[in-house]
Amino acid sequence: MQPLIHSREPHPERTSELIGAGIHPLLARLWAARGVSQPASTEWEGLIPPKRLSHVDLAAELLADAITARKRLMIVADYDCDGATACAVAVRGLRDMGAQVDFLVPNRFETGYGLSPAVVDLALRHPAGKPDLLITVDNGIASIEGVAAAHAAGMEVIVTDHHLPGAALPQALAIVNPNQAGCSFPSKHLAGVGVIFYVLLAVRAVLRARGAFPDRQGPRLDRYADLVALGTVADVVRLDANNRLLVTQGLRRIRQGRMQPGIAALFQVADRDAHEATTSDLGFALGPRINAAGRMADMSLGIHCLLEDNPERARSLAQSLDAINRERRERESTMRDEALAQLDAQPPTRAASVCVWQAGWHQGIIGLVASRLKETYWRPAIAFAPDAHDTLRGSGRSIPDVHLRDALDLVSKRLPGAILQFGGHAMAAGLTLHAAAFEDFSRHFDEAVCTLSGCQGFDQTILTDGSLEPDYLTAETAELLHGQIWGAGFPMPSFRDTFRVVHQRLLKDRHLKLFLERDGLRMDAIWFNHAEPLPETIEAVYRLERNTWGGRTTVQLMIEHAATAMLPTAGR
Repeated sequence: MQPLIHSREPHPERTSELIGAGIHPLLARLWAARGVSQPASTEWEGLIPPKRLSHVDLAAELLADAITARKRLMIVADYDCDGATACAVAVRGLRDMGAQVDFLVPNRFETGYGLSPAVVDLALRHPAGKPDLLITVDNGIASIEGVAAAHAAGMEVIVTDHHLPGAALPQALAIVNPNQAGCSFPSKHLAGVGVIFYVLLAVRAVLRARGAFPDRQGPRLDRYADLVALGTVADVVRLDANNRLLVTQGLRRIRQGRMQPGIAALFQVADRDAHEATTSDLGFALGPRINAAGRMADMSLGIHCLLEDNPERARSLAQSLDAINRERRERESTMRDEALAQLDAQPPTRAASVCVWQAGWHQGIIGLVASRLKETYWRPAIAFAPDAHDTLRGSGRSIPDVHLRDALDLVSKRLPGAILQFGGHAMAAGLTLHAAAFEDFSRHFDEAVCTLSGCQGFDQTILTDGSLEPDYLTAETAELLHGQIWGAGFPMPSFRDTFRVVHQRLLKDRHLKLFLERDGLRMDAIWFNHAEPLPETIEAVYRLERNTWGGRTTVQLMIEHAATAMLPTAGR
C-alpha cells in the first residue's frame, strides 16, 4: 500500500514577513509552513523568564535554604536520556552553588518508574547517608505513594517534572511542572532537563539576592546547555521557540568544543564530528547510547558519564555505553524479526492494531519493537515481555490518529481487572497485564482503537515541503539547512519532485545508489535500506545532505520514498 503524500500548506504572507525580516527565502518558506511568523531570538535574553513557572520561586527558596543549612540533597532521576541529563544538570548546578548533593536512579526492572516507596527505601540506605530533601527530575508528578513514604521516613520532597498530572497530586513541598493546572508558563513542551534548568536559574537568583555570591555573580549555568540540548532532543518534545533556543545554545557550545567531557566522549565513540553537531547527532547517536544503559543495565552508568570531569574516564564510560548500545541493537533486531515472523504467521484478525509478545523478550527493548511495528504496519502497536507473577509488561507506540493512553483507559473500563496498571500519553504508553488476559486484551484494544478513531484501518501520510526550486539543489542549500534546528514539532524539510533515473546500483546489497536528473541537473542520491530497483521516471520524497569526498563538497539527495510518477496528488 502506497502512503499518501501531502504538502504542507503554504503561507505567503508569513513568508513575505520573514523575508522582510532578513530571513533567507527558502528558510522563510519552510519556517512559515511550520507556524513561524517572525524570527525568534536564539540568544539567552530571549528565554522565557523562570518566574512564569508556577512554584519555581517557592522551590528556589526551599533549595536555597537547604544549601545554606548544609542539608543532604538527593536527586531522584528517571532512567532515560532526559532523566539522565536532568540529573547531571541538577547535580552539577547544585554543587556549583555549594550544595551537598548526590543522586539515585530507579532500576526499571526492580523498582519501577519514578519515586516509588521502593526508591524511598533505597534513598534511606544510600551510601551518602539519609537525605534531608529529595528532588525528583523528569518524574514525580504521579508519585503520590512515594512522596508519602518519604514524608513518613522523615524526608521532604520537591517535584520537578514535565509529564501530564493526574487527578491527584503528590503532597510535595513544591511542584514545578509547566503542565500542572494553573501554570502560566507559555511553553508546555519543556523536557525534564529544561524544567530543572529553570529551577537552577531561580535558585541562583535567590542566592544572588541573599548576597551568597560576590558582585551578584554565581555559577555560569549556561555551561550545561549541552546537557539541556541533549535531553530535550532525545526526549522528542516539541521544539517550540523556547526549546529551539535551548537547543541552539547547547549545539553552539558543542560545535565550539565547550562541552562536558562525557558529551565529547560520546561524540567520539559514535564517530560523529562535534564541530558539525546537529540535532540528528543528539537524537540518533548520543541519545540511544545513554538510553541503552537504562534499557539494558543501570542508568547510573550514563549519569556517571555525564558527570565525569576526567576526559579519559569519561571516554571509558562512553565506550561501555557504546558496547551496551551494540548489544541493545542486536537484541532489538532479533526481537523485531521474531515479532514480524509471528505476525506474518497469524491470520490478520486485528485490522486496526498490533499486539504481540514472546517468552524471553527483554523488557527494556519492547518499546523499540513496538515503534518498529507501528512504522511497519502504520497502526498502534504494543509489544509485551514476560514480567513476574504471570504478568506481562507492555510498551506501546501510536500514530497521530489514535490517543494511546485514552485507548488503554477505554480497555480498562470494558475489560475490568485485566490491566493491572497503565500510563502514558497520546503517542506512547506502558502497562502491566495479566498474561492470561492477553487475547481478550488484544481484541478489546483493537475495538477501542476503532471506536476512538472511527476507522478500521489507517493510511500512512508523508508530509513534505512540496517542490524544491532547481536553483536550490546545491551544496550551499544543504549547508544552510544543516545549520538549522529541526526536530519534533519542527521537522527537518523534505521535498517532492519528479526525476529521471539515469543510473542505479546496489550498495552492500542493502542500499540503492542512484544518479538522478531533473531539469537538466544531475545529482547523486541514495535510498538506505531499499534494494528494489526503480523505474525510469520516479516521483521522490527526499532531503538534502552534504557529501564531501576528496576535499570537494556536493549535494546528495537522501531518498525517503519513491514510486513511479505520478504519486497520489492529495494536498498539492
